[in-house]
Amino acid sequence: MAKAKTAKKEFSVEDKLRALYQLQAIDTEIDKIKILRGELPLEVEDLEDEIAGLETRIEKFNAEVAEFESNISDKKNAITNAKALIKKYEEQQMNVRNNREFDAISKEIEYQKLEIELAEKRIREAKAGIEAKNEIISAAQERLDGLKGDLKHKKGELDDIVAETEKEEKGLLKESEKAAKVIDERLVNAYNRVRGSAVNGLAVVPVERNACGGCFSNVPPQRQLDIRSRKKIIVCENCGRILVDKELTEEVTGIES
Repeated sequence: MAKAKTAKKEFSVEDKLRALYQLQAIDTEIDKIKILRGELPLEVEDLEDEIAGLETRIEKFNAEVAEFESNISDKKNAITNAKALIKKYEEQQMNVRNNREFDAISKEIEYQKLEIELAEKRIREAKAGIEAKNEIISAAQERLDGLKGDLKHKKGELDDIVAETEKEEKGLLKESEKAAKVIDERLVNAYNRVRGSAVNGLAVVPVERNACGGCFSNVPPQRQLDIRSRKKIIVCENCGRILVDKELTEEVTGIES
């Protein structure tokens, strides 16, 4: 352990800058993996929510159809009962003793006929309602089947990405740990702090066109010379990002490739 600590102190500032930029490049790749993985679960979740909503709607429509069918059955029974009563009243008319009894029975027969007409009207309305609901159910079911197909595809895609990226991420994490060993703890903490506050996660950036590669504020010529000398850690006075020269980033990229 003592030897490891001694070796760590022997790393030059240039070594640390190089390791910092390597660490940044690795962490950026890990960020990309997390972003890629992060989008699909949201898509899967949205699909699952929409499917659940459609299934609830279809259940509701099916319940309404069942209610229509129950009403039709009730009205048909009512028609059967009304017809039985009409037959009964017609038989009674044959044995009436006076006109008053005849008229009273005739009114009952007329009333039952009106009940039959009303029941038939309600049956027609219920059948129209069933037809309308079935059209909605058919369209919703078609949409549901399509969404379930999409969900199956997205879940398969997510499973594949997770399987692929887990291995890649583990490899990158090992490389990240390797690069971090070159850097002292104080600098790693500063790097992580800047990364945590940066929207794009960039804590180490090159100077490009005389400006910070993170916030694009101007970097004075003398500071650019200091950065190119790689003798000390220099941060952007505006955003706090660690600055490195463009040549170093190209060297690191060349090593990585």
